[in-house]
Amino acid sequence: MRARMEAALGAESRGRRTMVEGGVCCGVAESKTPRYMAYIMDTNEEERVKGKTVEVGRAHFETEHTRFTILDAPGHKSYVPNMISGASQADIGVLVISARKGEFETGYERGGQTREHVLLAKTLGVAKLVVVINKMDEPTVKWSKERYDEIEAKMVPFLKSSGYNVKKDVQFLPISGLVGTNMKTRMDKSICSWWDGPCLFEVLDRIEIPLRDPKGPVRMPIIDKYKDMGTVVMGKIEAGTIREGDSLLIMPNKSHVKVIGLNLDESKVRRAGPAENVRVKLSGVEEEDVMSGFVLSSVANPVGAVNEFIAQLQILELLDNAIFTAGYKAVLHIHSVVEECEIVELIEEIDMKKKKGDPKKKKPKRKPLFVKNGAIVVCRIQVNNLICIEKFSDFPQLGRFTLRTEGKTVAVGKVVDVPPAGSPTF
Repeated sequence: MRARMEAALGAESRGRRTMVEGGVCCGVAESKTPRYMAYIMDTNEEERVKGKTVEVGRAHFETEHTRFTILDAPGHKSYVPNMISGASQADIGVLVISARKGEFETGYERGGQTREHVLLAKTLGVAKLVVVINKMDEPTVKWSKERYDEIEAKMVPFLKSSGYNVKKDVQFLPISGLVGTNMKTRMDKSICSWWDGPCLFEVLDRIEIPLRDPKGPVRMPIIDKYKDMGTVVMGKIEAGTIREGDSLLIMPNKSHVKVIGLNLDESKVRRAGPAENVRVKLSGVEEEDVMSGFVLSSVANPVGAVNEFIAQLQILELLDNAIFTAGYKAVLHIHSVVEECEIVELIEEIDMKKKKGDPKKKKPKRKPLFVKNGAIVVCRIQVNNLICIEKFSDFPQLGRFTLRTEGKTVAVGKVVDVPPAGSPTF
C-alpha cells in the first residue's frame, strides 16, 4: 500500500477543519449523524477556546490503494509558521476555499491568506494541489455553477503565477465538508446537476507523486520528540529506509543512535521507507539533546551541517520602507528548521527577461547594493546555529525555504551551494 502525506490548507473560517474531520470519518466508517467535527481536530485547549487550528493536527485514513496521513495546517495568519511546518511534510496539498459570498474574496485579495498559502505550498515542495470549493450547499450558493466557475476563473491565473501547471498538477472540485457531499462517493445529480467529475477520495487516490529513493541515504527531518522508555523522534522519511536495529546519526550534533522501535501510525513495524510518517524510538541520545529541525541521517553519508549557504531568492513583497540588502535579517523556514538569519552578501541579481548570450563575452557583473520587490537575487545567508540542509539540485526536500519577517513571507528560495563537506562555512 502506498503512503502519502496530505496537507489541508486554507484561510481561517473556510471549513478546512470540518472537511478534514469529515474526510477521516468517511474514510474510516460511514457517518450519518452530523457531529462537531472541527472540534475533534482541535488538539489542545487553546484551539478549543479560540475555535481555530493553532498547531498542525494529524489524522490517518486509508482508501483501497493508499494510506493517507492528513496534516491539518492552521489557516489564521498568526500561525503561518505552523502551517509551514505542516506543508513542508506534505506530498499533496488540499486547498480549501469557501464558496460563501465574501469569504473567498477576503482570502484571495492582496495580502490574503489563500494567496500566501498557495505560494508557500509551492515553495515548500507541494507539487500537487487539489482545490476544493467548500460550502457549496450554503444558502447563498446553493451549488451554483456560476459561483464555482467564478472562483475557478480567479484562481487559475494566480496558481499559474505561483508556479503550478494547472492542467497537470491542479484539480478543482466542489464539496460540502459539513455533510460530506462529494467526498467519499460521487454526489447525486439531484444535488448538483452540472458536476460530472470525481469525488475527493478518487482524486487523492489517483494522484501520482514523485518517487523517493528507498535505497538512498536516510534523511528524516525531526518535527517533534518525546520521552517514552527511550527517546522517540517524529518525522517524515524523505529518503532511505529505516529498520529496527539500524545505527544512525542525528545531525547536527553528531549523536550516534540505535533504532530500538518503529511505529507507523499506531502500528509497530520492523521497517519504514520514503514518504512514511513515523515515530522512531532511539537509544544513545537523551530527549533534551534533540531539537526540531535536527535530521536523522545515515552514518556513512550524513547530511551536512552549516552556518551559511548560497541561495537563489525571489523577493515577494518587502515590508514598508524596507530595503533588501546586506544586513537584512529575517526568520528562515527550511524543512522543520526555524532559525533567525542574516543576508551577508548580495552576489548577483538575475534578469529573467534577458536572453542568454555567449558566456565568454559576458562582462563580470557588479554585485548589487540592494534589490526591490519581485527581484531574483543570488545571495549568501548566515545563521547563528548549525542547520542541516542540502543543495536543492541534490535534495529538493531539504533545499527549499522561505524567509519571513514580522509575520509576513517576504521571499522564497532554494539552496544553490553549501560549504565543502565537513566545513560549516565557505
